[in-house]
Amino acid sequence: MNDINRQRGEAHGEAAGPQGPLLGLRVIDFTHFVAGPYATMLLADLGAEVIKIENPERGDEFRHYPPYSEKLNGEGSPFLWVNRNKKSLAVNMKSTHGLRIVKELIRGADIVVENFSRGVMERFGLDYETVSSDNPGLIFCSVSAYGDGGTGTTRVGFDPIAQAESGFMSLNGYADREGVRAGASVIDISTAMMASNAILAAVVERQRTGKGQRVETSLYATAMTMIGYAPSQTLMDPDWVSTRHGNSSPDTAPTGVYYASDGPIYIACTSTAIYQRLFTLIGREDLANDASLIVKKNRLAARDQLNTALNAVLATNTVEHWMPRLLAARIPAGPVRTIAEAIRSPEAEELNIVSWIAHPTAGKVPNIRLPITLSRSPLAAPVAAPALGQHTRYVLRHTLGYDEGQIDMLERAGAFGESGLAPEDTAAAARCPFLNAAL
Repeated sequence: MNDINRQRGEAHGEAAGPQGPLLGLRVIDFTHFVAGPYATMLLADLGAEVIKIENPERGDEFRHYPPYSEKLNGEGSPFLWVNRNKKSLAVNMKSTHGLRIVKELIRGADIVVENFSRGVMERFGLDYETVSSDNPGLIFCSVSAYGDGGTGTTRVGFDPIAQAESGFMSLNGYADREGVRAGASVIDISTAMMASNAILAAVVERQRTGKGQRVETSLYATAMTMIGYAPSQTLMDPDWVSTRHGNSSPDTAPTGVYYASDGPIYIACTSTAIYQRLFTLIGREDLANDASLIVKKNRLAARDQLNTALNAVLATNTVEHWMPRLLAARIPAGPVRTIAEAIRSPEAEELNIVSWIAHPTAGKVPNIRLPITLSRSPLAAPVAAPALGQHTRYVLRHTLGYDEGQIDMLERAGAFGESGLAPEDTAAAARCPFLNAAL
């Protein structure tokens, strides 16, 4: 389809109401940027109530990543991608009264997720050891760059740094150039998946024991997992050196990007049978049935010869000509697309990857759905990422039970930003039982 606005899967998140297999779980979300927020978004998509705690001045720094839109009040659109189905509570945690609100929320929560630098939660008295004393069933997840307790405990880390240090970059790119990082935030997203899996495992365990626990994951440990089997190869064979192979494969040939007359196609010959079907399809039965080339190691040695032969035939016709024939012959192949082409592709449409959801100022915003379905427990209907502090009063009123007068007093006392109390109100605030009640 040429117009992405007409793709199937338009959703407004208005009528379905709360739903999802995690319905009833409450998550207090202290995360920012990508890894932590993606983990909590997974929980929100599965039906958990996620209350995102944000600084009232700027909120999550990821709100300020481009491209910006006046319809989003000048904020960047990447924030929308990773924060749907959440509530935003903007609270000044440096304020006594703001911190009191946060502690009260944690006392009634099922899950806390944080990805602050190590020591931040401790300084606020929000570390697991402290908050679990009042809530022994709490599941407390920490997402960090280098884990807890090691030499990297206090280091700040981000996805590309983890790619560089873990060896992930050393596998990407071409052999005659330096390694390159993956353009997508693959370590952040995979770390988020690890975190959400760990949280759900702890939820299942709590059903048996009634006890919560602290769970943890890190960008670096996840990056070492995302390298795949390369570390195992290196450990098994001290002389093994994993190298870069560009778009080809060290294990199969011919595999890589090949060129039709009007564009590239990726083809993977992962077995002898596929190799023979491919070269029969292109009219090179001589190569398909060559007794030597039926042996895999010989195809690897003849990689250049096979690549040349394959490109020569593919260049005689178009991608549109070749793709149906490749697929009919059960050859793993696909056109090399841009992002714009991929989100408008037939596959994306058939899978309802893209939807449009209601937004209070932009009208509607694009959404990329979670790539799972459950036959009996539909996911939460997508609701756009919240504006900064959009649900502050809602959470205080409906979750904590504060009345409007109490909320107004908290606002004037600086719980949601700079103190708004006039000098003549200071003495009254100091005597207010509500503001000064112990948790």
